[in-house]
Amino acid sequence: MRNTQVLSEAARDYEVVRQNLEYLRQHWREQPSLEGLAERSGLSAAHLQRLFMRWAGLSPKAFVQALTIDHARKLLRDSASVLETSYEVGLSGPGRLHDLFVSHEAMSPGAYKARGKGLTIRHGFHDCPFGRVLLMTTDQGICGLAFADSGEEAAALCDMRSRWPEAVYVEDAVTTSQHVMRIFNPTAWRAEQPLRLVFIGTEFETRVWQTLLKVPLGRATTYSDIAGHIGKPKASRAVGAAVGRNPISFVVPCHRVLGKSGGLCGYHWGLTRKQAILGWEAGLNPGPGAP
Repeated sequence: MRNTQVLSEAARDYEVVRQNLEYLRQHWREQPSLEGLAERSGLSAAHLQRLFMRWAGLSPKAFVQALTIDHARKLLRDSASVLETSYEVGLSGPGRLHDLFVSHEAMSPGAYKARGKGLTIRHGFHDCPFGRVLLMTTDQGICGLAFADSGEEAAALCDMRSRWPEAVYVEDAVTTSQHVMRIFNPTAWRAEQPLRLVFIGTEFETRVWQTLLKVPLGRATTYSDIAGHIGKPKASRAVGAAVGRNPISFVVPCHRVLGKSGGLCGYHWGLTRKQAILGWEAGLNPGPGAP
């Protein structure tokens, strides 16, 4: 009798997990919460989490992330040359073609050549969905956003400071936290309240970064596409270097750039983080033609 009872309990547990897996496959775009799944199942969140780990080998959240990343890969394979299309359809609309609404300006070439001399840059580290983030801002707007793994904050700050070594740097996490809360919270994205960006780079780099802002959420482009758009069709290598030096990661979406073959290629902050960002974006916007 005892063995029969154990088998019966195991069968019920498996059925709960199976039903939730099927539900997540159909509703992953909604990013269901553990609490919501538990309520549907008539269980506590902790109990459902334990069942998932036992029967599926991962948590419900990890399963949803795996689904979104897989969908992101499909989007990337199907849309590696969509830059010109994004210009035609605009930056916003029913498809949420652009995630962060921004306004931007470039500092003069002289200011860049002065290596930041005369600038005061405020900076602070904060938690975000993709690890630790370093946010840097001037009086004119955001000039830097970098990622760091735990324990590597000093290296990330040193890397960013090396771009403008003559600037004055002031730690001010209170000021920078206001920007971070807006950047990583989709409900705070407002077209009527754009983020203000300041590009500090060469004229060529600035043109590349401005072009990156046109690549819509859930889509991708290539180095050669960007080179063609800025009128330098043979400058793919130089475009790649400029993309790699993008100082305002995530907001200026260099993570949406692929190699000609459609591969993820490099990312200054690591390919694992690039995949995570693309999966997160795929969950926000499934894109046209999604199954």
